[in-house]
Amino acid sequence: MIEEKIGSRLKAIRKTRNLSLDEMACMTGGSKPMLGQIERGRSIPTITTLWKIATGLKVPLSAFLEEAQGKFEIGRKKEEDAIKEEDGKMRAYPLFPYDPLRNAEVFLIEFDESCKHCSSPHNEGVEEYILVLKGRLLMQVGTEEIELGENEALRFKADIDHAYRNPYDEGCTIYNVIFYPDH
Repeated sequence: MIEEKIGSRLKAIRKTRNLSLDEMACMTGGSKPMLGQIERGRSIPTITTLWKIATGLKVPLSAFLEEAQGKFEIGRKKEEDAIKEEDGKMRAYPLFPYDPLRNAEVFLIEFDESCKHCSSPHNEGVEEYILVLKGRLLMQVGTEEIELGENEALRFKADIDHAYRNPYDEGCTIYNVIFYPDH
C-alpha cells in the first residue's frame, strides 16, 4: 500500500540522518504527531504535505516511493500508488521515482474538469517539464499564464510559485518530469 511505502521511506530518511521526530517537524513545518502517523503508515499525506516534507528534507518527492532498480524499468500507472489532491480531482502517479544518477523523477498526472492545484516553490535550481497528452492545461508560472494543448510542452524553473489549472470541460492528462540540480 502507498501509505506503508511512504511511511517506511520517511522513517528511513529520518533514521539515516539521525533526526528525531521533533527535529524533522522543525525542518519540514509538519507536526510531530502527523509525521509519526505517516511513518507508521496510518496516514496518507496529501501531495502538498508530501512536497512540504520533501522540500524541508531537501529530497525529491519520489524519494518516498523508491524501489531497487534493474537494468531497465517500465513505468506504469498504478491506481494504488495515486497521490490524490484537490478532493481527488488531481491524481499523480509516480512512473519513475527519483533516480540519483539522473537527478530526475517522472509522474503521470490527471486533472479533472475545474481542477486547480497550486505548488509552492521547489528548491533552487529545480526545473519542471510539462507534456500535455490529453486535453488542455493552463499553467501559471510566477506571474505568467501559459495555455498548453495536446502534444505541447513547457519547461520552467520551479523554484517560484506555480499552479496547474484545468478550467475546461474535459479532463487533462500530463507527464510531469522534475529535474533536480546536481549538488
